[in-house]
Amino acid sequence: MATNHHCSFLRHSPLFSSPWRTKKLSPNPSRVGFCRASAQYEPEEPDPFLRAALTSAWIRDQESRRSDPLFIDTYAGGLLSSDECLHLHSTSVSELYRYRLATKFIDERLQQLLSTSDQFRQIVLLSDGMDTRPYRLNWPRLSVIYDLSPERAFALGTKRLQVIGAKTSRNCLLFHFPNDSRNLHETLCKNGFNGNQPSLWMLQGLPLPCLNSFEELLLLISSLAMKGSIFFGELRIPSDWMISCTKEEWLENVFLRHGFRGSIVKYSEVAGNSELDPDTGFEASGSILFVAEQLRVSDAQMEVWRMHLERMDEEADEDGFEEL
Repeated sequence: MATNHHCSFLRHSPLFSSPWRTKKLSPNPSRVGFCRASAQYEPEEPDPFLRAALTSAWIRDQESRRSDPLFIDTYAGGLLSSDECLHLHSTSVSELYRYRLATKFIDERLQQLLSTSDQFRQIVLLSDGMDTRPYRLNWPRLSVIYDLSPERAFALGTKRLQVIGAKTSRNCLLFHFPNDSRNLHETLCKNGFNGNQPSLWMLQGLPLPCLNSFEELLLLISSLAMKGSIFFGELRIPSDWMISCTKEEWLENVFLRHGFRGSIVKYSEVAGNSELDPDTGFEASGSILFVAEQLRVSDAQMEVWRMHLERMDEEADEDGFEEL
């Protein structure tokens, strides 16, 4: 049987420490319907995480207005103020195309997994804080969505979505946890996450400042996700991560090291028959699309096996005593 070797610090330290955070944020989860969206979360100074989330929302809004969009996000425009729209036009063409393809890939893969299996009802969104998928996608009945993202971006986004009347599907519950919360493993489990049931983990936009942040994320998922769970999305690979081999080799190695079987999905495959040029250079960019399957058992599954073995030992001891 495969065994887990998970670092205990995951239960006691944040996914990463943000040097840009200006307020002490509550680690408690927020049900979206009761989110503490108030004026105190308006940005007081430049916040690169918040700007990145707003830029992504602007790209989704622009895409949704095209005559032949790759996806439709009717809520993205509600996340933006008129002043913000004026300052977000500096996005490069290659960045715009890359994000459009990544969003199309993630939307389609998520819907495919949900529609072909009735087992995936736990979904974890590792996002930039302004992911509108809980509002704009169709979710199966009894779905529970956990959003791990920067608190300021999530709170501002939720406040603006409430203003336009956006609501999540009646079929799902949505919980939010700041990605720099302590004890993420324990917090998720206390709020209903079950490592004995399959789960989907989607990555797009979650800040990962260094390679160690990504490794810690993999450790967290590996400890929580039941064997057979799926991790997929888009990973940004900064140049300072110092990858000495091809992205394919590096991805396979880092995933295997943490108990996953992973593979890269080419942007050109996602572009398909769209108007986007498959030779635009996406594959050479600092981002990759990926899909990975959990090969190990989760901590929760290991605990079930441990209890089962203890019961077997106790029964064997009782049988031996009766024979005496």
